[in-house]
Amino acid sequence: MFLLMGAIASASGMSAELFRAAHRFLGHRRGGLGMATIAACAGFAAISGSSVATAATFSAVAYPEMRRFGYPQSFAAGVIAAGGTLGAILPPSIVLAVYSLITEQDVGKLYIAGVLPGLLAVAVYLGTITLIGLLRPGFLPTAPQASWAERGRALKGVWAIGLLFLFVIGGLYGGMFTATEAASMGAGGAFLIALIRRRLSPPQLMLCLVHAVRTSAAIFTILIGALLFSYFLTVTQAPQHLTAGLAGLGLGRYGILALIMLIYLGLGSVMDAMAMVILTIPIVFPLITALGFDPIWFGVTIVMTVELGLIHPPVGMNVFVIKSVIGDVRLSTIFAGVIPFVITDILRLLLLIAFPAISTWLPGQM
Repeated sequence: MFLLMGAIASASGMSAELFRAAHRFLGHRRGGLGMATIAACAGFAAISGSSVATAATFSAVAYPEMRRFGYPQSFAAGVIAAGGTLGAILPPSIVLAVYSLITEQDVGKLYIAGVLPGLLAVAVYLGTITLIGLLRPGFLPTAPQASWAERGRALKGVWAIGLLFLFVIGGLYGGMFTATEAASMGAGGAFLIALIRRRLSPPQLMLCLVHAVRTSAAIFTILIGALLFSYFLTVTQAPQHLTAGLAGLGLGRYGILALIMLIYLGLGSVMDAMAMVILTIPIVFPLITALGFDPIWFGVTIVMTVELGLIHPPVGMNVFVIKSVIGDVRLSTIFAGVIPFVITDILRLLLLIAFPAISTWLPGQM
């Protein structure tokens, strides 16, 4: 249902309106269109829950606009790749929902745990763009400054996304409905908004339904296999043997955590984030709990790690998604634009490990 909500929101033009509003407020700054892309990605992530959908949507919406104002190909594509990862950490994250199902954790707490790390990611990305603009003034152009009247008109277009987000997330944490019901209400709300605004034709609606069904079928097929895999792991006691083996290495709990994250970064080069979480969490999760790490914190941390794996060289799956939408850019060019964001992502990940309260404080207030 969250996938359907995101598909309807994208098809009805909400993503384009979100970018247009961010453009009006930030476009005049050095690298402002890149900042607008990050802000719009964050807003769209809050209703789509998918990094792939976010990256694909803004490859079509933001990339042509940045190129029109003279932004380099590498920067334009790199910003979209980085912004796309926000779809996995900000609620309602599809990956976090699957993690909660496999590990039997409270999905509401996982969603609220992703808020501060997600906002931190947005702030770090905006800071990265600002730093690039300061270090290389001639590299990033600016767009004409919009008047306050133009900004006001642009804001009128984003009421739909704001209303939808408040309805879904507010209802979820206000106790009005469960996470599953929130997804259904969100999809229904997106459909009603699109109808009221006359932005969704019957053929577009059919495409949204087909997209949601195909993606859901793929996820559930993998999930069924992962649950069977988890059962056989329990029978064979493989996680217990793995825990004992790693404990015997003398690395300490943080050493083992670092090793696990390095493995995830490597897997990100060849696997989708959803597949990584579904196939590896049944093995890794018992080890993490045995080492005394908070399962909610680990869920947020591991999602950030797998998303980083999807954009770093030499092979990042999200980069191929962008390449499939933007035909005139080389993979090497996209990777060149992603590198500054990969560096800041690693620093952000270290910050989350050093200060777990970034992801555990809000769930602790529930």
